[in-house]
Amino acid sequence: MSVPEMRLRIRALEEEIARHDEAYHTHDAPVISDADYDALRRELDALYAAHPEAQVADSAHQRVGAKAADGFQKIRHSVRMLSLSNVFDEEDVRAFLERIDHFLGRADSAAPLVFTAEPKIDGLSFSARYEKGALVYVATRGDGEVGEDVTANMCTIADFPRHLRGDQVPEILEVRGEVYMRKDDFLALNKARAASGDAQFANPRNAAAGSLRQLDPAITATRALSYFAYGVGDVRGASIRTQRELVQLLDACGLITNPRMQSVHGAEAMCEYTRALEAERGDLSYDIDGVVYKIDDLALQARLGFVGRAPRFAVAHKFAAEQAETTLLAIDIQVGRTGTLTPVARLSPVNVGGVMVQNATLHNEDEILRKDIRVGDHVIVQRAGDVIPQIVRVDSGKRKPDTVLYDFPQHCPVCGSVAVREEGEAARRCTGGLSCRAQMVQRLKHLVSRSALDIDGLGDKQLESLFDDGIIAAPADIFTLAARDADGLTRLKHREGYGEKSVTNLFAAIENARRVGLRKLIYALGIRHIGEENAKLLAQHFMRWESFHDACVRLAQGDETVRAELEAMDGIGPKIIHSLKECFAHDTQRQMIEALVRVLEVQAENPPQTGGVFAGKTVVFTGTLHHISRAEAKARAEAAGAKVASSVSAKTSLVIAGEDAGSKLSKARALGVETMDEAAFIAQLGEAVHA
Repeated sequence: MSVPEMRLRIRALEEEIARHDEAYHTHDAPVISDADYDALRRELDALYAAHPEAQVADSAHQRVGAKAADGFQKIRHSVRMLSLSNVFDEEDVRAFLERIDHFLGRADSAAPLVFTAEPKIDGLSFSARYEKGALVYVATRGDGEVGEDVTANMCTIADFPRHLRGDQVPEILEVRGEVYMRKDDFLALNKARAASGDAQFANPRNAAAGSLRQLDPAITATRALSYFAYGVGDVRGASIRTQRELVQLLDACGLITNPRMQSVHGAEAMCEYTRALEAERGDLSYDIDGVVYKIDDLALQARLGFVGRAPRFAVAHKFAAEQAETTLLAIDIQVGRTGTLTPVARLSPVNVGGVMVQNATLHNEDEILRKDIRVGDHVIVQRAGDVIPQIVRVDSGKRKPDTVLYDFPQHCPVCGSVAVREEGEAARRCTGGLSCRAQMVQRLKHLVSRSALDIDGLGDKQLESLFDDGIIAAPADIFTLAARDADGLTRLKHREGYGEKSVTNLFAAIENARRVGLRKLIYALGIRHIGEENAKLLAQHFMRWESFHDACVRLAQGDETVRAELEAMDGIGPKIIHSLKECFAHDTQRQMIEALVRVLEVQAENPPQTGGVFAGKTVVFTGTLHHISRAEAKARAEAAGAKVASSVSAKTSLVIAGEDAGSKLSKARALGVETMDEAAFIAQLGEAVHA
C-alpha cells in the first residue's frame, strides 16, 4: 500500500470506527458485529505499526469508548479507563511478547514471563469507587476520561456489594469490571418483550448495556444483570504484588470474579488456553469474544505503562472473524481528499457474520493484480476494513473463461484530470487538486468530521448538496453560513433534510466549532501526511497559529532554518515536511487556509501540565543504553515531562548519552548543551542502577 493510500485508509478507518464507537458505547445499538469491529481495529493497528509516523492523537488508536450520553450525571475517572489492543493468532501473541521483551530490555534467553489469562466478557465496562469500604459511585467507561453515573442502576444487581467485607478492605478501591447478561436471562427478556409487543434486543451485550443505562433505575431492576470484577484503577492501602493477588483481594472483599482465570507461561500456553476456551464458548452461560492476557507482576505492569488507548502489559486475544463467498459484480473508483483513486468492489449481497455486505475495498491497482481479481469472479469476503470489507482471495476454480484483467483508469473519473503514480507508491492520484469536485468535497467532509472541527449536522449528503449548489465552496463558507442564510431568499430550513430545529442546531454546532485548539485545526486542514499525532507534535512545538503559519510560509519559500527545525523534531519526517511545504507553496490552498483562520478563534496550545523532573526540557537520546531499553527510556522521559527529539540543535535542553554516543554527543558539547549518562538519567527518575 502506498503512503497516500495508507493515509486515506487510516482516515477512513478513523471515521468509521468513531461512528461505531458512538453507536456501541453511547446508544447501545451497534450496526456491525464485534468481529467486524475488531477487524477495523486490527487493520488500523497494523497500519500504525507499519507507519508509526502516521499515528494520530485522540484517534481510534488512542481513543477509548465514546463520550457520555446526555441524561446522566457525568463522573470523571480518577484513573483513566483504557481499552485493550487486540491479537488474533499465535504469531500476533509472539509479537506482543517480543514487544514487551524489547521494551523491558530482556535477553532472548530469559525465562518466559508469567501472565494471567481470563475470558473476555462481552458486556459493558464499569468502574466502582469504594472509600473505606463504602460505595461512592459507579460509572460507565464513557470516553475513558468521563463516564455516566449509573450508581443507582448498578445497585439493583443483587450480588453487587454496597459495602465491601473482610479484613483486607483498602482505604480506596476503584474496581473495574464488566456488566453482562446471562444467555438464559437474555432469552427470557426477549420472550417477554415479544409477548408485550416491544422491540427485542439483538444480543446479550446490547441487552446488558441498554438495561444498565436506563434513566429510570426501576426498569433496570426488572432486568437480570450479572457482573465480573477483574481489575482496579485507583487503589490505596493495599499491599498486592501480582494480578492474581489483586483478583483474590477483590474476591475477599465480596466482589464476583471469574473462576476461569489461570496463569500461563509463553505464547504456546497462552494460545492453548484460548483454543480450549473457544471450544467451550457455546457451553458457557455468558457471551465471550476472546481472552485477556495480562502480565502477572504488577511492578512490570507499572514499568510498561500505556501507549495510546491501551496498556503495553495486556492484550485481548480475539476469536476469528467470519468469511463468506460471493460474486464480484463491478469495480468502482472513489477519489479521496488528497486525490488518491481507491478501487471498491461491488458485490452480490452476502451475509457475513450477521451483516449484509455489498461492497469491499480493493486498496489499489497493485492489490488487484496481486490477487488477480476480475469482475465476475467468485471471491471470499471478510469484514476487515472500514464499513467496506475486504476480499481475502479469489476462488479461481469457479472463474469463467471470458473474464479479463481489470484495466485501472489513467484519469480521474470525477474531473478527468490525469491520474499519476509517484515513484515508490502504489496509489494513483488525481492531479486536478482543488479543481476536482471529489477532492474538495472530501476535504470539507474531513474538516467537519468528529476528530477535526466536529460539526454535527453537516453530514456527507448535506455537504455534497450544499457544495453542488454553491452554498459552501470553501472551508470559510461554513462559518459565514448562518449570516448568509439570514439574508438569503432561499432559507436553509426549507431545503430537503432540514427543518427549523435542525438548522438552529447546525448553526449552534458551527458556532461552537469556531473556537478551536491549534492541534485540532492543524489536523482539520487535511494536509497530506498530517494525522492527529503529527498535528499534536506540531502544535506542541509551535504553540500558536501565527508561529506555525509563519514557519510553513518560510518553509515554502525555501528557508533551510525552518527545515532544520522541523527535522530535529521527533516524529516529523521528510514526507511531512514536504507536505507542509507543498501545501503552503500552493497559493490557492494557502489563501483558503488563511481565509478559514480569519473566521475562527484559534486557541494556543496549552503547555504540558507536569511537575516531572524533565518538565519543559527537550531531550535527545544517543548511544547504547544497557540498563533500560531505548523505548522505555523515551517513555519514562516523556512521563517525566520531557519532549523527546531525534536530533541535537540549539533548542535541545539535554542529551542522554549511552555507550558509543558518537556525533550527537559531540554536537551537544559543541553547542554547550547539558549532557548526562545513563546512570544519572535513571537516578534522576529516582531509581538505582544495578551492575
